[in-house]
Amino acid sequence: MVKDAPALDSTDRRILRALQRDGRLSVVALAEQVGLSPTPCQRRLRRLEETGVVARYAAVLDPARVGLPLQAFVMVALSSHAEEVVEAFQKALSARPEVLAAYAMSGEMDYLLHVLAADFEAYAEFSMKALLRMPGVKETKSSFVLTALKPPGEVPV
Repeated sequence: MVKDAPALDSTDRRILRALQRDGRLSVVALAEQVGLSPTPCQRRLRRLEETGVVARYAAVLDPARVGLPLQAFVMVALSSHAEEVVEAFQKALSARPEVLAAYAMSGEMDYLLHVLAADFEAYAEFSMKALLRMPGVKETKSSFVLTALKPPGEVPV
């Protein structure tokens, strides 16, 4: 268990499952779904938000339907792990809207990026003119998503 993670009882878990399915539920509707009255449900929800269990609320978009059907996972190796190189790389990376998610990794590569693009030409432009020119980038390896068999979903609580 994560240090300082709040204890979650079965009611908290029911609240979290319901919110993951529909983050737009009103407190009244949420309370009804989980078998509470609205006031205790609101208190629990506020605690889950304040402790960071509920990190944020967002709409889940279909990348293809907004013109970004090409998805790639890109492994990146840096030439150096010096603090200034890592910071410069991370700063450059955070400025790129094509990068949906980025993870520092253990193993053969230093980072794993989830990149969205309109097509291969747009991806090549990003790769050749942005990614490979970022501070400290030594090597990249790209793999393209053919079909999302199990897209990101609910956290099992």
